[in-house]
Amino acid sequence: MNNRRLTILKNQLSKLEAYIPLIDKENPKVSKSTVGWQLDHTLKVFNAVSEWIENSNSKDYERTFNFWRSILFPLGYFPRGKVKAPKFVMPPEIIIPQDLRTQIQIARTHIEHLKQLPKQAYYKHFVFGKLSKNQTLRFLEIHTKHHLKIINDILKK
Repeated sequence: MNNRRLTILKNQLSKLEAYIPLIDKENPKVSKSTVGWQLDHTLKVFNAVSEWIENSNSKDYERTFNFWRSILFPLGYFPRGKVKAPKFVMPPEIIIPQDLRTQIQIARTHIEHLKQLPKQAYYKHFVFGKLSKNQTLRFLEIHTKHHLKIINDILKK
């Protein structure tokens, strides 16, 4: 399961990278933000979550039930506009293509580290609670898919 998720994440990072030349594109009917904003935010979340789980103490992980996780994770879907991004994953005013490329390289390095983590490594999400390694990979997959869909919608004519 984890290998499949890691492959999906690698593919998603490649898709994000392909959109870098389009960072200035916008479509106010879809989002107030640009493609660049979506890319930067997605990569900041990916890297922050990865760092958190890599530094977690697996002894502190406790499996618990979470209502929203039990509904949204199987659906593989996050509704738009329901949660505001925390400040530490907000993009800067000016988004530079090289900064995005650097974040993608960091994310790819994190994927290699994630492979090695124990099952009880965890990330604590402010809505979904403590997520095991597999749940964290699923979260990253759904979150990235969510923003890739927004990017695609921005770019539709």
